[in-house]
Amino acid sequence: MKKVAVIGGGTGSSVILQGFKEIDDIELSAIVTVADDGGSTGRLRKHYQIPAMGDIRNVMVSLAENESLLGPLMDYRFEGDSEIGGHNLGNLMLTALTQTTGSFMEAIEKMSNVLKVRGKILPSTTQIVTLMAMMEDGTIVRGESNIPEMNHRINHVFYQQKVTASMQAIKAITEADYIVYGIGSLYTSILPNIIIPELKKAIIESEAKKIYFCNAMSQPGETTNYSLEEHVCAINEHAQANIVDVVVTYSDILHTKTLNRYLERNSVPIKIKESSHDYQIIESQLLTFNKGYIRHDSNRLKEVFLEILESE
Repeated sequence: MKKVAVIGGGTGSSVILQGFKEIDDIELSAIVTVADDGGSTGRLRKHYQIPAMGDIRNVMVSLAENESLLGPLMDYRFEGDSEIGGHNLGNLMLTALTQTTGSFMEAIEKMSNVLKVRGKILPSTTQIVTLMAMMEDGTIVRGESNIPEMNHRINHVFYQQKVTASMQAIKAITEADYIVYGIGSLYTSILPNIIIPELKKAIIESEAKKIYFCNAMSQPGETTNYSLEEHVCAINEHAQANIVDVVVTYSDILHTKTLNRYLERNSVPIKIKESSHDYQIIESQLLTFNKGYIRHDSNRLKEVFLEILESE
């Protein structure tokens, strides 16, 4: 049984995990950022002084048993302007469990058992952390939710405080046969995990094959006009080492009408710009197109990962 550690957060990792959970002969661990400070997550984090659980909830739903009724309810968002308005049911449940058990890790474990989650969900840290970004013009931005709003090119992200990784996350990376990054926001979902010193050290020292599932479209305010190579460069520069062995990217044809819709939001396709690389590039049809939106397909991600497993 091969051990696979998926590093990231938000909907990107969730799409990967939704496909990977269907693979029988792997043991999954999802290492998830808790740096989110916006929306429902940010309000609960500030009021109750607990780590951000929004990305944890996303991953939890994606790994839940398909037949579970509670899984879709976890994403239900209350409407209105009342105190409960804007909150996800899953966020409230994880907050309640953290309060009653006194442990964020125990809350995740108990909720995972209820949902019959396939794999382990591990926060990269159990601290309340604030992500910072240094822009190329020297501007410093505080808070994960504020970083994409600046529309400046990011130099690097960092934490001002000392951040300690969760022992469970370190163990999952140390024992992994495959380490997977992505999909998702480069600077606010993937890198917030990698820059934690113990996790960075564990990744660098790991002999696992390290695979990056690159986004299809650039993200305004984070990776505007980035090439595939610039995504990989940002990962390696934050790790201060080469920690990408394989990059998986799309080969699908993107239609003009759809691209124009994205261009209105300053989002463009992420393309390969260079002819030679010190990592392998796998191009495959990975995308689905729904009402003009470009999304990665969980089953196609699963199939390309199975091909990697079988080639070993």
